[in-house]
Amino acid sequence: MTTTKSPVIRGLQTREEKLKMDYGRSILPYVPSEVDDFETEATRYLKGEWESEDLFTMYRLIRGVYGQRQADVNMMRVKIPSGAMTADQLDAFGEVIANYAPLKKGHITTRENIQIHFLKIADTAAIMRILGAAGLTSREACGNTVRNVAGDPLSGVAPDEPFYVGPYLAAYTRWFIRHPMTQALPRKFKTAFTSGSIDTVVADIHDLAFLPRVRTSKDGIEERGFEMRVGGGTSIMPRIAWTLYDFVPVSEYLRVSEAVIRVFHGTDELRKNRMRARIKFHVDKVGIDVFRAEVEAELEGEWAKEDFDPTPLMELPPELDEDPPPLVPVPEVNESKAFLAWRESNVFPQSQEGYNCVFVTLPLGDIHAGQFGPLADIARRYAGGRLRTTAEQNLLYRWVPEGHLHAFWEALEAIGLSEDGANQITDVVACPGTDSCKMGITSSMGVSIALRKSIREFGSDDPLIRELHVKVSGCPNGCSRHHIANIGFQGAVTKGDGNHVPAYEVFLAGNYGNADDVRFGHRVKAKVPAKRLPEFMTDMLTYYQGERTDGERFNDFVDRVGTAPFEELARKYREVGALNKANLGTYMDWGKTVIFKLERGEGECAI
Repeated sequence: MTTTKSPVIRGLQTREEKLKMDYGRSILPYVPSEVDDFETEATRYLKGEWESEDLFTMYRLIRGVYGQRQADVNMMRVKIPSGAMTADQLDAFGEVIANYAPLKKGHITTRENIQIHFLKIADTAAIMRILGAAGLTSREACGNTVRNVAGDPLSGVAPDEPFYVGPYLAAYTRWFIRHPMTQALPRKFKTAFTSGSIDTVVADIHDLAFLPRVRTSKDGIEERGFEMRVGGGTSIMPRIAWTLYDFVPVSEYLRVSEAVIRVFHGTDELRKNRMRARIKFHVDKVGIDVFRAEVEAELEGEWAKEDFDPTPLMELPPELDEDPPPLVPVPEVNESKAFLAWRESNVFPQSQEGYNCVFVTLPLGDIHAGQFGPLADIARRYAGGRLRTTAEQNLLYRWVPEGHLHAFWEALEAIGLSEDGANQITDVVACPGTDSCKMGITSSMGVSIALRKSIREFGSDDPLIRELHVKVSGCPNGCSRHHIANIGFQGAVTKGDGNHVPAYEVFLAGNYGNADDVRFGHRVKAKVPAKRLPEFMTDMLTYYQGERTDGERFNDFVDRVGTAPFEELARKYREVGALNKANLGTYMDWGKTVIFKLERGEGECAI
């Protein structure tokens, strides 16, 4: 019989131990003894020797193993800080997925992690060792911990970045993993670093966010620091983050961050209701001025007198370092229409002359087993052996010379990943929904496949249509970030003929992309049956295209006309009809072959 606490907190490190770790191989050090412990405890669990299911759930969540809605299988989430990977790390994922994942695919999340689904608990330790050998870990990717630290994939190559935030992101990530204060927070804690005015990670919907700033002293000396924002989030109470401090020197940002986390950790009121236990609820309740005072009170504690110099933790590992390939001449090739369309939408010049950022469109964020090896080889041949995952569920290759672009595209075409339209309307973002998630209400992946097809058929030559973002979540939690999409869909249910019918609520005119211009969409007072969502989407685009003024962007259009016209468009789809043979499909979700039934469980994050 195990004790109730020691297996959960085993492996915590002191500051001295952290500073002795080898940070030259990866952002997050792999600790083999942790996996040995996990294998022992998982074996004991399978033998029925753990005294509590909930205690084992807490234990495995801290190690990145999350239960699915299907019995006896699990999802493993692997942290990818800043989305940065080496080609060797991508190969390690390929090995795991080829040998252990029944669906033979991995999934990129909107927080730059990679998830692998339908895993047996007995296999998870072996998977951890394969990934660990490549410098990857699932430690604290789930649970009430500091989750993966998201970073702008353009950091270091963006034109307006005040300074490269990569080393500071690395230090923050290393400081808080395995930290005694972050193993049992009231709820999960999400962090992001932007590159400045560009904000592809959407800092304002995070618990804690860092925006690089430079100020000049009276003596003319430039000082680096961060604007720190706190308390953002979506789900049942969407909130834009508040500014905690306009400027915190880089010498102090770890100390202030720990004070924020200590306030969160010590807020006992939040622990009484796990469904309302995110830090945003506390900041919203007390106000940002009171919260700031709480942080400053924490900074008076004895712990704050310790050394918080980030320098020893700022060593750049291979995945965050840069090793640009040499520039090469641009070859004379026959540039096909498909290549030109891909280049126009997926390739962007870096601030460094002659080099490009290349986005690889991954339909719904999935990478299949046979694609990992070729994608890793593309990184080695054309991008200095490195790549990034993105919050739009795509891949980004940096430092690609102009002369390699056509060969790059040909290599993608050979593995079926040369689709154009990265980060545009056809590049629909979706959470896993009922395919695997306990909290899912609807098949967000299934309807997103249908939406991608219908949008392509509608046509996206119109630049004002092409620039739109479409996001689909299978429940209100909003893992696809549908609240900030131009067109966002949230899984729901409606009723017809005595049965539940899968449906979607609609959010319009959300916005992101600039650090000071994030907003949540307007909620449309309507529910659209899932099987009719593609038709409704076409109606919305047609209406916008026909009624807008010259050059009027979608969000401005919605602000002008309001949601009433869209509610009227939805009304014709509201009546689902009788449950009979001719109308049977309406009562089924996308990709399913049985009558829809609402089956929603409790997410393990709330345990």
